[in-house]
Amino acid sequence: MVFQTTDIKVSRYMQKRHINSIIIHCSASSPSLDIGASTIREWHLKRGFNDIGYHYVIRLNGKIEEGRPINRIGAHASNFNKHSIGICYVGGVNDKNECEDTRTDSQKFAMFLLCSKLVEQYNIQTVVGHRDLPRVNKCCPSFDVVSWWGKCLEILDHF
Repeated sequence: MVFQTTDIKVSRYMQKRHINSIIIHCSASSPSLDIGASTIREWHLKRGFNDIGYHYVIRLNGKIEEGRPINRIGAHASNFNKHSIGICYVGGVNDKNECEDTRTDSQKFAMFLLCSKLVEQYNIQTVVGHRDLPRVNKCCPSFDVVSWWGKCLEILDHF
């Protein structure tokens, strides 16, 4: 299995805003739709956003693409954008448009690497899914982020 990720650019010079959490999202697209940050940016611009709402997008093959610059407040989770980083993986629904964890192994690995790097860089204490936030009635990102991240932390504790 080959994992393709771009260099994760997290600059110390971009720490102008206080970041304390990562919020994981899905694109709510079928597992056969191979899209990236440019497509999601187009969707968001058509909805009236001034840019893509997410800071990172993880493609089906595990490639991590930069979205909105990390030093800019995201547009991915109302009332939580100011202090968070938004990560979106491509997928999240099955072919019947029902919520389903469709992450590929490459996406899972890339998500683990990206979250680990960001947690270390910004001393982040909270990694949650969009659905874990108050007053959110969505299944996004279609998996239990809190449980997944807890297992990731167990792995990291061994190193």
